[in-house]
Amino acid sequence: MLAETVINSGDTAWVLISAGLVLFMVPGLAFFYAGLVRGSSALVMLQQNLVPLGLVSITWIVFGYSFAFSGDWGSGFLGDLKLFGLQDIHTAAAPGFHLIEGAVAVPTLAFVAYQMMFAIITPALITGATANRLKPLGWAVLLVLWSIIVYPPIAHWLFNPEGWLALRGAQDWAGGIVVHASAGAAALAILLVVGKRPGWPNAEAVPHSVPLALIGAGILWFGWFGFNAGDGLAADGVAAQALINTHIAAAGGMVVWLVIERYTEGKATAIGGITGAVAGLATVTPCAGFVSTFSALAIGALAGLICHFALALKSIFKFDDALDVIAVHFVGGILGSLLLGLFAEKAINPIGRDGLLFGGGLGLLGEQALALVVVIAFSFVVTWLIATGIEKTIGLKLAPKDQVNIDRRQQGMDAYRYNAAFVDAGGAPQSSGFDGGATVEGEKLAPNPGAQKHELITAVLQTIESEKLREALLAAGAESIVVSEAHVSASDSDSLKFRGQRNDVVFAERLRVEVLAPSDRTQAVLDAINRHSLGRRSGFVQQSAEPLSGQRAPDSDADPFDPDHTEVKI
Repeated sequence: MLAETVINSGDTAWVLISAGLVLFMVPGLAFFYAGLVRGSSALVMLQQNLVPLGLVSITWIVFGYSFAFSGDWGSGFLGDLKLFGLQDIHTAAAPGFHLIEGAVAVPTLAFVAYQMMFAIITPALITGATANRLKPLGWAVLLVLWSIIVYPPIAHWLFNPEGWLALRGAQDWAGGIVVHASAGAAALAILLVVGKRPGWPNAEAVPHSVPLALIGAGILWFGWFGFNAGDGLAADGVAAQALINTHIAAAGGMVVWLVIERYTEGKATAIGGITGAVAGLATVTPCAGFVSTFSALAIGALAGLICHFALALKSIFKFDDALDVIAVHFVGGILGSLLLGLFAEKAINPIGRDGLLFGGGLGLLGEQALALVVVIAFSFVVTWLIATGIEKTIGLKLAPKDQVNIDRRQQGMDAYRYNAAFVDAGGAPQSSGFDGGATVEGEKLAPNPGAQKHELITAVLQTIESEKLREALLAAGAESIVVSEAHVSASDSDSLKFRGQRNDVVFAERLRVEVLAPSDRTQAVLDAINRHSLGRRSGFVQQSAEPLSGQRAPDSDADPFDPDHTEVKI
């Protein structure tokens, strides 16, 4: 372990905080992805993103860190196992890191923890591409093998000063190649194994919760400061430069994406804004500690432009990337790694190199291209072998029939068990007329042939003023009120757009209101519905409806056939 006199407390605090920020990105990514899928698969998406927190943390401590950062084994291709299980970590030398000039002034365990967070979030990125198609056990096994066989060697090549790509001069500040390019290549390989969702591309899913996706994107943006600004392992000027570069690139990506959306589709959307921001963040990641602020803005703007048009790749090449991991993370990581060869400045970071636009020639650009080709090929081939092996043994791909209501099948529950149609503006739960009287224990329904003739009024409405409508219906003589969500075939059915993909809505969303009232109160009920609903209305009146009665269930003290047995009218 480093001597206490060598450790810099400020740098150590920043590295530990940065590790926490990167960890925070994992639930942020989970929320981001979960909001973009159907509500019936939100829990599974959350779990697939959170499982790496457990599994990859263990594999990193046992194997991963040693393979990535222990002494070199094989001419820069792999670390040895001298630090297996972090044994002898307290006698290990200061952690080598090619981005640091001179001695590293943080404890080795701080470096271990920080790099662990990168190992965790990298495979989690894959789940956005494979949404709704992974078996839980197959995904867990893939995670374990990928985090031992694929990620650590790549980290060794570029993040370890003895890695062969690092020795050649390739640079990757925070993972444009190690994280985004490797995860994107792995996602493509897994998509070859698990195939397309039923009905794709005509049955594309649309986001079930844009607010949840926005929360996730906000957490990612916040956490990315630790992702990029912590990589120098020091609280210094380079960290400040990396932080502002991260932010301005996200801003540039967001604005350009929104402008393109407004020009091409007529609407600048919330989903488009956060997608552009994430594209900017992914693209600036390999560059953050090596370029100027203005260069970072240009990199972010190019990310918004190129990643937006990269959305068309899945239509051209016919791969079902559910949440556009390829267009945003894979293309972004490749783009940023190449742009580093253009925009890098030694004046910004003395351990860096000048890019083509600053007099450095083609040297850095060539090394970046070589590193990308090697890492992408390695990650793709090895991941495909792992995924294929799992599919042929325990299974990786969900059968089409199991991709429906996936939360119920894999989690045994739903993400949402709450219907907003029964809540007024103040948030108080509303009841129907059925619940107005006292409850009789053991009550059951029975015919009530002696009751006054009633009519059942059924209306299909676009929107209602729930509290006012309820009060007006009760005043009109309604004896029961039922409100439910409905989907109807309607001439005004619209289409939705998600990242440039049009999704036709076959059935329009409506509210179905059913009111039971005496025959002479039918018109009053219809008047109340007309006053307190908006938009298109349709429905019918079912005449001579017979209300049921509630009858006490048999018990040891009462004979249900006794003429004096109590009935309670519903």
